[in-house]
Amino acid sequence: MKSECDIAIIGGGIMGLSMAYQLSRAGVTNVVVLERGYMAEGASGRNGGGVRMQWSSESNVLLMRESIDLMRHFAQEIGVNVWLRQGGYLFLARSEAEREKMETNVALQNRCDVPTRMLSPEEARAIVPELDLSGIVCASYNPKDGTVFPWPFLWGYAHQAMARGVEVRLHTGVDAIEPSADGYLLATSKRETGERDTLRAKRVVNAAGSWSPEVARLVGLELPNRPHRHEILSTEPLKPFLAPMVSLLSSGLYFSQSMRGEIVTGISLEDHDDGSVKLGSRLGFLTKIARELTQLVPRFAELEVLRQWAGPYDVTPDGQPILGEPLPGFFLCCGFVGHGFMMAPVIGKRYAEWLSGKKKDPIFDRFTLDRFKSGKLEPEEMILG
Repeated sequence: MKSECDIAIIGGGIMGLSMAYQLSRAGVTNVVVLERGYMAEGASGRNGGGVRMQWSSESNVLLMRESIDLMRHFAQEIGVNVWLRQGGYLFLARSEAEREKMETNVALQNRCDVPTRMLSPEEARAIVPELDLSGIVCASYNPKDGTVFPWPFLWGYAHQAMARGVEVRLHTGVDAIEPSADGYLLATSKRETGERDTLRAKRVVNAAGSWSPEVARLVGLELPNRPHRHEILSTEPLKPFLAPMVSLLSSGLYFSQSMRGEIVTGISLEDHDDGSVKLGSRLGFLTKIARELTQLVPRFAELEVLRQWAGPYDVTPDGQPILGEPLPGFFLCCGFVGHGFMMAPVIGKRYAEWLSGKKKDPIFDRFTLDRFKSGKLEPEEMILG
């Protein structure tokens, strides 16, 4: 194992591995990724796989337009099929207030060359005939949105990065980070054996998602992001009938159909947490989602649930990520709520461009940690489903 590296990335989820892969493509291969668990243990392996360009801010629309374009070439570039299916994203609105927001968002997306369009309830039913649209006033639909299978996406980045010389250490936690003359000295330990080691890095990236506040405290930084438990379930398989991801704005409910026919669906509950990551499933989630889902698609009432799980949303006060370099040589890449997975391709690319000395994107000066102290928060996203 390397005892020294140019860049240490803490967090072996989709964000950290995307960054490592893009750095290796840029010629920066003396990189070590430190992951405290196994690959896909955290949020990256526990999400619903939705990817979309439908956002309420121009920056996010443009970021995701580029991110999905990168995903479209992923299989050819990396040699791994991530099962990208661009069946669209269908958002449903129940109130006039939601209609107004939706119309504003669609106009913005159209200005960004995203082909989202407003639909009447009848037009939405033409796309998904099984929907019971009682109480639905309108919908928005972008046929270029879609879903991917999270695990091969993660593995593809890891394998290609390692093939170029990046070292990925699994089951390796970071216990201490000390500034040194030429960067940082990281004290690490193996999760299973307790074996301890050190790693000297010129620069460090905190891409630990919901665990990023713990990592930041090792260098004296306090982050405002906190974990929020988000639960998902999958059902027994049905004959394929559902092309788009469907989401209800009022509750955040979403559902799609996997390649094997299962219905994959999730919703967030209010969680009175203590700041720790919780991955357990709750009966309250099953009760709420059963009620919401069967109201929207009555035929789902007959389905049996195969499994239920939870993953941590990494939530900031304004619902926007924390990026940039708050300390010399120490970088942040966290706070993406539930959207780090879909944004990882483009964020990893932008970070690699900056860290390899090519160019620094304006987003790294916009989404900085100090905005929370100054009170200059970013506008919160209107679409978080």
